[in-house]
Amino acid sequence: MAVVLWLLPKVAINIPFWGLILMMIALGVYNYINYRLGKKALTKKPIISPDIGSRGRTTTPISPKGYVRVNGELWQASSNSTIDAGEEIAVVGIEGMTLLISPVEKDNRTRKADTFSG
Repeated sequence: MAVVLWLLPKVAINIPFWGLILMMIALGVYNYINYRLGKKALTKKPIISPDIGSRGRTTTPISPKGYVRVNGELWQASSNSTIDAGEEIAVVGIEGMTLLISPVEKDNRTRKADTFSG
């Protein structure tokens, strides 16, 4: 803070000492709030990968690639068929960090016959 008090007047910026203290307190409060909001993400244990058969929902349209949310985590996904955003899906395979998915029928909640084949 001493450097700020010494350098700012040299460039014609005069901030009173109490103003600097107020700014430092505001910065501390801002950092504390951001830490508290981000702590949940910092302490959450990561999922290594979803199991085949796990269910989720698309967050973007899949044609042939997009994003899905499975077990509360966002994953890149690929499918042979076009799937609209918000549709329920099932994981039928994993290729690297991309999930291979299939849409789930709405009437009986079973996987459609057109599972991913490549």
